[in-house]
Amino acid sequence: MTAFDVRDILKSAAAQPGEAGSRAAMPPAENLVPPRKGGPLSLVVLTGCVRAAEFGLVAATGIAAQLAVLHGLVPLHLGYLAAIFGLAALNLAVQQVAGSYGIRAFRAFFQFGLRVALGWSLVFLLAATVLFFAKLGDQYSRLWLGAYYMAGLVLLLGGRLALSIAVSDQMRQGRFDRRTAIVGGGEPAEALIKALEWQPDSGVKIVGVFDDRSDGRSSDVVAGYPKLGTVSDLVAYARNTRLDLIIFTLPISAEARILQMLSKLWVLPIDIRLSAHASKLRLRPRSYSYLGSVPVLDLFDKPIADWDVVVKAMFDRTVGGLMLVAFAPIMLAVALAVKLTSKGPVLFRQKRYGFNNELIEVYKFRSMYVDQSDAGAARLVTRGDPRVTPVGRFIRKTSLDELPQLFNVLKGDLSLVGPRPHALQAKAANTLYDQVVDGYFARHKVKPGLTGWAQINGWRGETDTSEKIQRRVEHDLYYIENWSVFFDLQILAMTPFALLKTENAY
Repeated sequence: MTAFDVRDILKSAAAQPGEAGSRAAMPPAENLVPPRKGGPLSLVVLTGCVRAAEFGLVAATGIAAQLAVLHGLVPLHLGYLAAIFGLAALNLAVQQVAGSYGIRAFRAFFQFGLRVALGWSLVFLLAATVLFFAKLGDQYSRLWLGAYYMAGLVLLLGGRLALSIAVSDQMRQGRFDRRTAIVGGGEPAEALIKALEWQPDSGVKIVGVFDDRSDGRSSDVVAGYPKLGTVSDLVAYARNTRLDLIIFTLPISAEARILQMLSKLWVLPIDIRLSAHASKLRLRPRSYSYLGSVPVLDLFDKPIADWDVVVKAMFDRTVGGLMLVAFAPIMLAVALAVKLTSKGPVLFRQKRYGFNNELIEVYKFRSMYVDQSDAGAARLVTRGDPRVTPVGRFIRKTSLDELPQLFNVLKGDLSLVGPRPHALQAKAANTLYDQVVDGYFARHKVKPGLTGWAQINGWRGETDTSEKIQRRVEHDLYYIENWSVFFDLQILAMTPFALLKTENAY
């Protein structure tokens, strides 16, 4: 089943009548769980960084020990380098098998420090065994091996001690918590919550319960957590405070009810899971993902997460910085042309929707007369629009007015590639975009971009009909569901050719 099939199912489900709660407004749930200080930290990224750091530390220690102990006696030849990097790789494998890479191991130094030391000792025991049976012992200095072992042990334990202090501090701030909303009530929700609470290292921090059933059928408190509202309230809550995970506790047999709720929630940039904890249906273990040891079924994943976030951010800032340098002369020329041909500031700042519907301020070269600027874009620019200056007409057709958004990329508000950010009051056929297209806000599951899949396929410029915005959103969702660095590179490479087609740009 494709993602478009899923959206069609959810769309039909949304049209079905369903039960709704009696709450008119969402309580201030963000006051019940203290918000994080700073953004969330990914355990996957942290684990990868620790592995890379320990590999580099072990390799550097081996090289330093060789240079210090055997300086002037034995050169650092290929045999020593092979042994050093081999031991560094073997240490990673041994520590992985020993369970030394995980949030518990990173946090509990006194519990896992001994395991790290034993793993490091096993590495040298295995190395000594290989050297003995391969009759290679005379090719490596025993003094070097002893110094390497001792120095490596001290540095590994010292690094783990510092790591445990840093991770414990970040955990106290909630930086590794997965703020989680439970959808559904009753005994299934209570059983799931208790199972999660028995596992303090699961990383799950429950914020509350949301249930579409009326108060008479759904308790106001489930396992000590308050009912915060309906699924519609959950969408509003996720827009206003950070939420990482939604877990449905409804039985699989409640298919229609689940689909109806998903039709509201799938637009959020949040992982959505279906609890299998209390289900009598037992699938193969590999069919589940796990929160600690609690099994769940994956319904929707955040489209760009963990290392993908790091890679895309590095790509945006590196390539964006290079583009800013390359286009600096053109930007200076455009700025002078705007300043010299009409009164007012060079830059035009406009509020637009960014990631997860957050408001961002986007920079553009001003293309309209300053007294006729339309910050909310309540009226689309059309062919021959008298509000546009002569210089503005040229820079809009060539998209040169968008170049200042490279500063937004460096700030982190925009990506180089992604759905284009739309103005707050943008309309198609005199109707707001989100009222024209079902699931319109799903395009905000990733950061908006300077260019996108829709733009290079001809869906840029004026959106005077419902079909145009529908097609643009379809292309945006295709990009989100198929994102990769190579896809970004493809879109960037095709953008200059797409800009040659100016029939819809006014």
